[in-house]
Amino acid sequence: MDGDVLEDMISHENGALRERVADLEKKVAEQNDDIVCLRSALADIVRRMNAVEANKGASSSSHGSSTPRRTGDHMRSPAGGTNNRYGARDAHSSSNSYQGYRPSPRQPAAKPAAKSTPASMKKWSSSHEMNPPSGTLTPSRRNGSMSVTNLHDVSGRSSPSPYSRGRNSVSGSMSNLSDAGRKSPGASSASRGGAASPLRQFSSPVKGPAREPVFHADDGYLRMYLRGRALNMYAPSDLAEYDSSKALAPPAAKLKLEWVYGYRGRDCRSNLFLLPTGEMVFFVAAVVVLYNVDEQIQRHYLGHTDDVKCITLHPNKLLIATGQVAGIDRREKPHVRIWDSVSLHTLHVIGLGDFDRAVCCLSFSKADGGQYLCAVDEANEHVLTVWDWHKTDKGHKVAESKSSGDAVLGVEFHPVEKNSIITCGKGHINFWSIEGGNTLVKKMGVFDKQVERPKYVLCIAFDDRGNCLSGDSNGNIIVWAQGAQKIAKVVSGAHDGGIFSLCISNDGNLISGGGKDRTLVIWETEYFNKISSQEISENFGPIRTIALGKGNMILVGTTRNNIIQGTIDLKFSAIVQGHVDELWGLAVHPNHHQFLTCGYDKQIFLWDTLTHSTIWKKEIQDGAHTGCFHPNGNIVAIATLSARWMVIDMMTRETVAVHSDGNESLSCIVYSPDGRFIAIGSRDNCVYVYQVSDDGTKYNRIGRCTGHSSFVLHMDWSVDSQFLVTNSGDYEILFWSPAICRQVTQASAMRDVEWASQNCTLGFNVCGIWPEGSDGTDVNSCCRSHSGQLAATADDYGKVKLFTYPCNRPKSGFHVYGGHSSHVTNVQFLYNDMRLISTGGKDMSVMQWQVV
Repeated sequence: MDGDVLEDMISHENGALRERVADLEKKVAEQNDDIVCLRSALADIVRRMNAVEANKGASSSSHGSSTPRRTGDHMRSPAGGTNNRYGARDAHSSSNSYQGYRPSPRQPAAKPAAKSTPASMKKWSSSHEMNPPSGTLTPSRRNGSMSVTNLHDVSGRSSPSPYSRGRNSVSGSMSNLSDAGRKSPGASSASRGGAASPLRQFSSPVKGPAREPVFHADDGYLRMYLRGRALNMYAPSDLAEYDSSKALAPPAAKLKLEWVYGYRGRDCRSNLFLLPTGEMVFFVAAVVVLYNVDEQIQRHYLGHTDDVKCITLHPNKLLIATGQVAGIDRREKPHVRIWDSVSLHTLHVIGLGDFDRAVCCLSFSKADGGQYLCAVDEANEHVLTVWDWHKTDKGHKVAESKSSGDAVLGVEFHPVEKNSIITCGKGHINFWSIEGGNTLVKKMGVFDKQVERPKYVLCIAFDDRGNCLSGDSNGNIIVWAQGAQKIAKVVSGAHDGGIFSLCISNDGNLISGGGKDRTLVIWETEYFNKISSQEISENFGPIRTIALGKGNMILVGTTRNNIIQGTIDLKFSAIVQGHVDELWGLAVHPNHHQFLTCGYDKQIFLWDTLTHSTIWKKEIQDGAHTGCFHPNGNIVAIATLSARWMVIDMMTRETVAVHSDGNESLSCIVYSPDGRFIAIGSRDNCVYVYQVSDDGTKYNRIGRCTGHSSFVLHMDWSVDSQFLVTNSGDYEILFWSPAICRQVTQASAMRDVEWASQNCTLGFNVCGIWPEGSDGTDVNSCCRSHSGQLAATADDYGKVKLFTYPCNRPKSGFHVYGGHSSHVTNVQFLYNDMRLISTGGKDMSVMQWQVV
């Protein structure tokens, strides 16, 4: 009897002791969270103070300079301002100054330059050799003259190392670009840490033997070769002292990444986190974005050279690890970068040469405070590696094992059990342990008679008791008991279709997100009773990942590349939006801080560059390839992949006209500067010309320009709207009189025509944008600033380049900027030249750059 009483007392004491220990562990965990928040907040305060001091120093130095400054816009959205008729704030609502770059005044209203957005097709092959033709039509002469000798008057400029970090000051000056009175950028500019560092280059890697360009002074044309084919480009008749062998210096102006539009949710998982500083962290293309929604500020980590595929957060909430894919040419190796979220400095680069295709999953260890990092290679055997990342800059590989021949979709360290890892993917969930310090031992999860083996185990999470929870393609939530590989509980049919994400809330409840049913459900984790649920709007798309936001807010990333925010009880709203298919179309508003994008996803977005938000979006029937604004800014024309083009009213978003030309997709569309004509280039080798009336609402076809032997890529109108120049897929440069749809066969007669834009990538004034040994498909788009001082290009290697305009020397210097991971499809300057917009093709991102 006494023995039973003693056992009861001991059991009672043990139970009480376990409760006290559990309570202490909970308090310690809460204190650790508080310490992490304090450390993050302190680090963020230090960063902000350094930024303020740097801005003060830059401001004082600029006051000491004689270079005049122009007021412009900062990357922070203005707190107030007058709304324009499309809902965006007025261009002059912000008074922050730009240092070191002063754009020239806008062009007179009498000569509006219609912005066009032709987009080049990826690759082509046909044959044509440009020879000096003959003809009869003669254009009017160009106003003003160009002095090329002044282009080399460059002094006092220094460039930071392409791999330098922190705050670099760059100074430079440049003389007049023309004798017409255009002034160059000023002498001082400041570049913040984290922005892409410009490189000064005068050549690119040669792909093969290339013939040197030759300038024929007697006839006044430059003969250059693309893919072994000769192109004759006629120089202006007043050109003097031209030497094609001399290098043209890069411009004094530079670019700084200001904002990134888009999110990669379509094919990536667990890629959305909230930092203690209030910043949301996610990635798109090769950029990791840190976005403070309340303050409307973005910062960018730009250490990667290709697509970022995965991301994970260290237990201290300050360090971040991100993994990237291999480059297209395999020169860029997949690897993991560990970096500081406050300073944006790279601390370690891990796995160069150890991964094959891409790093698809990452996780820091939790039970030991983040000593180890595990990574999964997206190769055939999906190799799992564990790294002691503290040792050396490259880390030390602790263990390695082949995971599965099937896809691995997720990996997590166990939050309580040291040296325990769980992976999930196609048809499996595996429990790993690190034994002997360097050996990975795998135990497969057993699906017994309680539940049918799913085709995919899509996600995993851990409750407060250390149990592993998994969501699968059958819509089931499965509880795996701690320390075992057996099923402890099954919640069958938790969702209609696959469960893409699981997340534990601050109060210990489980949040699950369904893909097919687009539903968020909150469960209590003792008996898995449903507490509440909400269906996400179909416009946002299926749920891809869930993260905890501020307070009781929930962040959701969707497969339609949206990030939405809300609660189960309140409506969700979009805070990040993007395209979901290849993106080519870009058009800038002629007199507002707005631009429009359109893509193969059949979506049209109108964006505001001051508020960094979507003004409106519209879905159309066909994929879109390009677009352009009417000079009055009230009408936009969109060219599609189905030979149709449509005209949309900017105020009502209604389609006011629809036309079809040919039977192939359209590649470029441009309004004339006076708004009386519109030209449409097609892949059927023709240019279709229409007369425009009633402020851009009525269109009458004039005719069709025929003469190209390949599809039309780019077009430019003359300033007086009398002539048209076009480029084609086989490197032709043809001139037209669009009013009568006749070709101007005498190219030399067009040498002095003044062109309203520079969308054509082939021409004397842009001959320097082509790298040595180019095959003619490297440059997808180019544009000229409205001041006529700068030119920008978009190329196949994910780079945006900035040149001095005219870029008429085959060896021209430039600044190059990364961020896009796919081919860059289009670039355009805003109407006041203060910003440049670039679009990525397969990465579907839009990037906004400041000209500084």
